[in-house]
Amino acid sequence: MLLDQDRSRWNRLLITHGLAALATAQSLSGSEFSGPYVIQAALAACHARALVVADTDWIRIATLYGVLASLAPSPVIELNRAVAVSMADGPAAGLAIADTLAGEPALRGYHLLPSVRGDLLERLGRRDEARAEFQRAAAMAANTSERAHLLARAAACG
Repeated sequence: MLLDQDRSRWNRLLITHGLAALATAQSLSGSEFSGPYVIQAALAACHARALVVADTDWIRIATLYGVLASLAPSPVIELNRAVAVSMADGPAAGLAIADTLAGEPALRGYHLLPSVRGDLLERLGRRDEARAEFQRAAAMAANTSERAHLLARAAACG
């Protein structure tokens, strides 16, 4: 998970090159929001600029996901936006977005929807609901490592 990564192990030279490429793309287009690929690069740059998780600019990330969703609508982008909004504005705001995705056919069987919901519910102190979501996500997970992680999260909810 991104929040658990040791950012001191990230390759700063490659990040510097990536940030320079992003700046070039934005200057050539005349806009920081010139297209979905530039916005995706800007999202990655937000994470890369933060040396520690606490320094992540979640408000900017939520804004970028909103722009990306308007350019390239997708339930997965909306789910990512829900996570970013939860980090910027709190888990209730993120859960409200995630809950709108429950009936999305494209997310049926996608383990990250109940996983995100489980995380947000847990952060809200709704542990029984969180446990059920983590168990549902684990049943959908495609690999044993993810399944084990999700079952451990479920067990931690009591």
